[in-house]
Parts: sequence; structure tokens; C-alpha cells
Amino acid sequence: QVQLVESGGGLVQAGGSLRLSCAASRDILGIMGWYRQHPGKQRELVATITRGGGTNYADPVKGRFTISRDNAKNTVHLQMNSLKPEDTAVYYCYVATYWGQGTQVTVSS
Repeated sequence: QVQLVESGGGLVQAGGSLRLSCAASRDILGIMGWYRQHPGKQRELVATITRGGGTNYADPVKGRFTISRDNAKNTVHLQMNSLKPEDTAVYYCYVATYWGQGTQVTVSS
């Protein structure tokens, strides 16, 4: 079993930045990722990263978001720059089939 603790959400103006973090309770060998869920919509992929650092991004965030991980600390981060109002959502960390509790990101126009 894996416990995930997320942090870093909040309110920011359009064009601003936020950094999300997710700490896992044990070493993770597989992919770590971030998803988001807009109100009334299904959860969607934002970005994933392999243990070796290979990354994958959803088209709407390419060039603006950067995912990274620290294997020694069992953490994954999401640096979000040039935020847009449509990035407003609840963001979830996803690790080894477990979900974080979710953190709200709100971008005002």
C-alpha cells in the first residue's frame, strides 16, 4: 500500500506559476503522474514520468508544465507556469495505482 500526500495548490492569477508536490510513503519503481479533473468532467492525464526521467505531457500543458521526480525522496513535482483560467481544476497525484487526496488549483483571469 502507498500513502500519497499532496501539497502546493492554491489561487493564482493568469500568467502566474504554482508548484505541486506529492510525497509517497515508499520507494516507487514505476511511473508517477499527475491528473486533473475539471468540474463536471472526467479526470484527465496531465503528465507522467518514469523512474529514469522519461516524461509525457498532455497537449494542453506542453511547454508550460514540467514534471520531475526525486527518487531518493519518493516525491514527484509539477511545476506549472503561464497558468490559464482553463487550468483551474483539482489536481491528483497518481502512483502505483493509488491516488492522492487532490489539491485545488484556481487560476483567475
